[in-house]
Amino acid sequence: MPTPDFILTLREKVGVHPLWLPGVKAVVTDDAGCLLLVRRADNGRWTVPAGIMEPGEEPAATAVREVLEETGVDVIVTHLAGVGVTAPMVYPNGDHAQYLDVVMACTYVGGEARVADDENLEVAWFSPDELPDLPPLHRRAIEWAQDPERRSHFVDVTPQQGGDPSTGT
Repeated sequence: MPTPDFILTLREKVGVHPLWLPGVKAVVTDDAGCLLLVRRADNGRWTVPAGIMEPGEEPAATAVREVLEETGVDVIVTHLAGVGVTAPMVYPNGDHAQYLDVVMACTYVGGEARVADDENLEVAWFSPDELPDLPPLHRRAIEWAQDPERRSHFVDVTPQQGGDPSTGT
């Protein structure tokens, strides 16, 4: 489902005005260390599976649901890889949105990778050394999820010592 019903309801009230939405990226690896990617129907780009959290849904549940809906693959979430923010977006229909970007590291547990929705054109496993061109935040998600120490990452905005906290300098 490309646009969740709760967003369509919000859009009836706010029109194209900016929405702040929670999103989840799921970085899925198999036992061989390959990464599961989807090629999006809207722009033809390869990305990790991703989607919008439903109201009241836990981020890990969103990751599991989105991977299954998009790829037919069952996963478990191993850890929170990081949290960031996307740039503001304007969609072709004029809708404005910006996303809280929650990155979950996941492990493949079953299912055969296939296109399982109308949001994607292809689904494939890639060796980490042979990844296609990815949008920067999806590449960052993979880097965060592959941290061998399993740290949770975030974008550090701490001002430098002696700097101006209002400008980050």
